[in-house]
Amino acid sequence: MIYERAADWERAPAKRILLFGMSGLGKTHVSNLLRAGGGWFHYSVDYRIGTRYMGEHIADSFKAEAMGVPYLAELLRSDSIYIASNITFENLAPLSTYLGKPGDPAKGGLPFDEYMRRQELHRQAETAAMLDTAHFIDRAKRLYGYDHFVCDSSGSLCEVVDPEDPADPVLGALSETLLIAWIEGTEAHSAELVRRFDRDPKPMYYQPAFLHTAWAEYLAETSASEEAIDPDAFVRWAYARALAHRQPRYRAMAARWGITLKAEDVAAVATPADFDAVVMAALEARG
Repeated sequence: MIYERAADWERAPAKRILLFGMSGLGKTHVSNLLRAGGGWFHYSVDYRIGTRYMGEHIADSFKAEAMGVPYLAELLRSDSIYIASNITFENLAPLSTYLGKPGDPAKGGLPFDEYMRRQELHRQAETAAMLDTAHFIDRAKRLYGYDHFVCDSSGSLCEVVDPEDPADPVLGALSETLLIAWIEGTEAHSAELVRRFDRDPKPMYYQPAFLHTAWAEYLAETSASEEAIDPDAFVRWAYARALAHRQPRYRAMAARWGITLKAEDVAAVATPADFDAVVMAALEARG
């Protein structure tokens, strides 16, 4: 780790950290707080994925839908209208909507093969966006004069790396430039995330092996054809299993590559100084 002890972090003229963990546990909240406090550059991996790497795929999906409307199709063919994604740090809906959910097309579902194709595009994009981190650290300093840097990673980071591999290329590159920090939730946090997801089920990226197994099990459990599956019902069913699947991967990442921050401590952070204290306590706990 580039900061071994609390004093290393405290005295560092340039503090650089990557936050990872399930969505909803404070990664973006803390990143926004640090940015607002001044002196911190906020690198949103999901935003980078949705703009630099998936932006064309997202826009093309909008255009494909518009081509089904004769009035819009003619305007598109003549370059008379422009269709683009309005993705922001706070609104990543264009990316998640493009990822989609498998199942009944009448309910907005995708054929499973197309769903998996889009999942693979996301895997490639997330890997590339993570490897862009060092470039953005340099860019933040050289172009904007920011000394401190926070990488707000995707909740699916653990799906595109091998936490147990000491030679993992993504984690290796990240550990050379940032302190890798897991925001660990409790069982109560997990239960709340499941309740929140149940109210508003959103598309997510999952490992292919996990998805193929989950899809096969769900088809067997429901005795339904692929085209008859309710997309929202499937992703609700898969989400709790995804939490359980990801927890040991997150834990292994923190154990080998970084530190662990408790979600309740992160939730109490109100200033950059508060955040420094939480990070230093975690470094001391690691020993």
